Amino acid sequence: MDYFAELGYLGLFLASFLAATILPLSSEVVLSVLLLNKLNPVLLVAVATVGNVLGAFTNYALGFWGSKAFVRKVLKIPEADFIKAEERFRKYGLMSLFFAWVPLIGDALTVVAGVLRINIFWFFILVASGKLIRYVVVSYLILS
Repeated sequence: MDYFAELGYLGLFLASFLAATILPLSSEVVLSVLLLNKLNPVLLVAVATVGNVLGAFTNYALGFWGSKAFVRKVLKIPEADFIKAEERFRKYGLMSLFFAWVPLIGDALTVVAGVLRINIFWFFILVASGKLIRYVVVSYLILS
């Protein structure tokens, strides 16, 4: 995480993008370090949100253009996580995408959204809203 923090805004963008994919990274740690180093909090939240949303779009695209078997094999999303994400979609519908920021389930949710060909407009609105709110809350907690 130190490497990403040393890159400043670019590092936060990369960490946020990669954290939204299936890689086990924590963009919140990088955000916290940069906030404590007195970088602009509004710009940090914006950069983290854009990076994280673009990572979610990458997952969506992989789900959209790949088969379920491809997604599970190549992305190494465990069968159980994939099934849970599908069940959440069936139970909660589109609103489940608001929780795409939640660790472990969020990545699978965005991939399943692509597999199920969820409307891209609603995907963007719900995923971006949830991720933005998460970064605002993290920033507020760090700075207060």
